[in-house]
Amino acid sequence: MKENKISVLINKSSAAVFEFVINPRNTPRWFDSIVREVADLPIVLGTKYVNFNTAGQKGEYVVSKFEPNAVFQLDSADSGYKVRYSLGEISKNETELEYFEWVDAGELKDPCPAGVLLKLKNVLE
Repeated sequence: MKENKISVLINKSSAAVFEFVINPRNTPRWFDSIVREVADLPIVLGTKYVNFNTAGQKGEYVVSKFEPNAVFQLDSADSGYKVRYSLGEISKNETELEYFEWVDAGELKDPCPAGVLLKLKNVLE
């Protein structure tokens, strides 16, 4: 598998979902394999994120797409891995979040399970 796409409906505005997802301090609250994530604030195009997973491995990413309340994409600094968060406003207080991850070559290691987005939904609601 070279790509993985999952989505979830969240009972919050797209602005609230976007601000929560881009905040590196929030990532360990909903993404169980990440124990710590840091980035320089404010988050803008070109911002570097560094995270540490439960195995003690470090990941470095750069924001390659940034459209407030709509699209947020991170590209791995050392591999062809990319992840894009796309938000669609269903109503004033309901947002569809699509999580799309892929690699340019090879196989996608450890694709994100749907349960991660369900946890995000539960934390936000």
